[in-house]
Amino acid sequence: MKALVLHPPSHKVSLCDLPRPEPNVGEVLVRVHAVALNPIDALYAFKPIATQEQRVIGTDFAGVVVEASTDIADTSDARTRLGARVAGFLQGEYVVVPYDLIWNVPDCLSLETASAVSMCGLTAAQGVFARLGLPCPFASTSGFLPFPYRDTASPINFLIYGSSTSLGLYAAQLVRLSSITSSRAIRLIGVAGASNHRLLGQPPYNYDVLVDYHDLDWPDKVWEATGNDGVQYALDCISEGDTVENVHSTLGSEGKLAVFRTPSGGGYNVSKLRIKPIYGAVWEGLGAEIGYNGSDRLPLVLGTLAHQLLISLTIYSEEILPANADARDFAAKFFSFLGTDAKADEIKLEPNPLRIMPGGLERVVPDGFTLLGKDGVSSRMMNDRLEEYMQPISAQKIVYPV
Repeated sequence: MKALVLHPPSHKVSLCDLPRPEPNVGEVLVRVHAVALNPIDALYAFKPIATQEQRVIGTDFAGVVVEASTDIADTSDARTRLGARVAGFLQGEYVVVPYDLIWNVPDCLSLETASAVSMCGLTAAQGVFARLGLPCPFASTSGFLPFPYRDTASPINFLIYGSSTSLGLYAAQLVRLSSITSSRAIRLIGVAGASNHRLLGQPPYNYDVLVDYHDLDWPDKVWEATGNDGVQYALDCISEGDTVENVHSTLGSEGKLAVFRTPSGGGYNVSKLRIKPIYGAVWEGLGAEIGYNGSDRLPLVLGTLAHQLLISLTIYSEEILPANADARDFAAKFFSFLGTDAKADEIKLEPNPLRIMPGGLERVVPDGFTLLGKDGVSSRMMNDRLEEYMQPISAQKIVYPV
């Protein structure tokens, strides 16, 4: 099969021929038809955290099941059937993946569209439900914190910074689902460029308040929108530089903030913050150990499904976050939720708007990674390419048919 392979010592990515993988116990083999890019795909290529000589890279995929391990071949789960349309996150022309970490794609969705859901959708669900603890439609969570100064009839203020990012688009939908699950009113406040406000004010996002991050006084506008109560829950979908400090400044006295990059990775200083951000890696959902490279002492809150524990986490080169059984169970429930009622063409999360890219895997690095940039979302620069598909990316997901 063809696959994008990173060579960490040289930081080079090349399209290579590799042996087609074989499914182990509990796994299915999927022929990939479409892949979607995420900022970390480019980031981990330009700044590798892997230590091996070569590593297949990528995250989101959608395709068709072509083989199942013998132990699950006769199960009733639709995800193990030959020909099943599924999506998840890993990458290559073929992937092997545990069958409970993929989801059934309804016929009303193309595989290109479905490829854009899995990783960002799970990341958003981890932030909204597993880390901030909002009532969840598919798993047990802690529920809303008791804010003693608020009556239950008042809306809960939930802020999403980076509302037009892929992560933010899914997070907004999940917050709306939480409101339905709990029968509690939530005032959803979005921070995004004004050009995307019209999109964000419409279904399925339905933001109640939108402010432009270009306005230097946007935190003051958030305070005004909350009646000077401040925000009870916040997601920083960028988590880079001063975004964390600015989002933190909107929190009420007992607010909670979830971030998606560590202080060293995002370049922010948690010592300035009275409320420590809750951090967790989407990879915890795979149920495996997670390794990170080169970081300083990082005081933060490490989020788990069951609880949040304030710790001083020291991450040195090749530090390992242990396998998290709770996080894997949450991921499996999330993917099952996504695929429920697929036969009835019911969509649980509206996929991101897409930008379909030409050229397949061969063009991921020269085109897709150029659009994503080397240093994260906040540092993306205009490129000098003239093709329409190479215009700056905003409120869209990059997808390559394979």
